[in-house]
Amino acid sequence: MTVQDAAGQGTPALSVDGAAVAFGSLRVVDGASFDVPQGRITGLIGPNGAGKSTLFNAITGNLPLAGGRILHHGQPIHGQSPNQIFGRGIARTFQIPRPFSRMTVFENVLVSAPGQPGERVWRALLGGAGLRRGHAELTERVRDVIAFCNLDDVRDQPAGAISGGQQKLLELARVLIADPDLILLDEPAAGVNPRLLDTLVEKIVTLNQQGKTFLVIEHNMDMVMSLCDPIVVLARGSVILSGSADQVASDPQVIEAYLGGEAA
Repeated sequence: MTVQDAAGQGTPALSVDGAAVAFGSLRVVDGASFDVPQGRITGLIGPNGAGKSTLFNAITGNLPLAGGRILHHGQPIHGQSPNQIFGRGIARTFQIPRPFSRMTVFENVLVSAPGQPGERVWRALLGGAGLRRGHAELTERVRDVIAFCNLDDVRDQPAGAISGGQQKLLELARVLIADPDLILLDEPAAGVNPRLLDTLVEKIVTLNQQGKTFLVIEHNMDMVMSLCDPIVVLARGSVILSGSADQVASDPQVIEAYLGGEAA
């Protein structure tokens, strides 16, 4: 695993500013604030129940904010639909992969591509050579993404038949076909064997070096400490620290949050 060292400057790719998410009277996220620098791999860690996935759902428009705001390159995105936020170049994976299990790996990536040549009825009916050319170009893109994610050997297999680690790589492939600039990964290491985890980390590092920005929820602390900078620590719905791996590892509040009885 390699620490990325791209220096994000200027307006952050994402700013979470006093964000709150509530379920009735319970505030699962309560005034969280942090920045995701452009061109960096930012880690988001915290005990189970800290509100990390809930915050991801708010960032991607799946849950409304009860307070605060979320900015993408300085522009507010809170209140927008998931499709609108996806269209801005923000995409995510899930802790538990959600492929179309009966469709092949190739078909799963293909249907995830936005702006497909046959999506508009008039173009599907009248497209002719242009439509065929568009399909050929899309097919080539899908093949390239599948090859990048080391899934060529299972390209024609049903997605439900491949291993859990390969499904995590398929999640990444389905995100990459949309060419987002900001990628949110929800526990990418969960359930992945060490060999495939090394492959997944290698892909994240390569994509980051190519300019992709990441926000990563992860419990594998070896992976977080070697891969992420900065690291944001969430506990009881609030940010208690944002800093380097060394700062996080030695901070008494972080140690207390992990070892002091935080609810699961």
